[in-house]
Amino acid sequence: MLKLLRQFFVSVLLVFFSMGSLAGLSVGNQAPNFILKDQNNLSHNLNDYKGSWVILYFYPKDDTPGCTTQACDFRDAVERIISSRSIVFGVSLDSVESHKRFAEKNNLPFSLLSDQDGNVSKAYDSLNSFISFKASKRNTFIIDPEGKIAKIYLSVNPSTHSQMVLNDLNQLQN
Repeated sequence: MLKLLRQFFVSVLLVFFSMGSLAGLSVGNQAPNFILKDQNNLSHNLNDYKGSWVILYFYPKDDTPGCTTQACDFRDAVERIISSRSIVFGVSLDSVESHKRFAEKNNLPFSLLSDQDGNVSKAYDSLNSFISFKASKRNTFIIDPEGKIAKIYLSVNPSTHSQMVLNDLNQLQN
């Protein structure tokens, strides 16, 4: 009986957390604008990147196994991303200082944006919030040169995600 109750509780939590991804943004919507600071304390305004393809990936926490795998996967693909006329940004609720340490430790050649208040993650339906715990969901958005969402990925596999993004970018750009 206890096992059945535990399974029910876990199921309810999973439904609760996934519901944020069911409502809100969809392909073709204007991407919510933001101004966030990166690991070098430079501000990035999404509107400044109109005319370019933008890969905006959200991740839960700097220097954790899955997030490190995902960041390094994008790091290893960055030359192909740049050659596809695209820019990549990682976003989490971690501080600028945390991003700086994480980027330096893993030689990340792209900007990690600090969304400490969670407003941007929330605008992109990518915020997990349970009691006092908050973290970004592992979601990614491809934003086209007009500033519209061209592709949405929910709960991605951190080790193979960049190749999937590159394949889809190639199709979207042709």
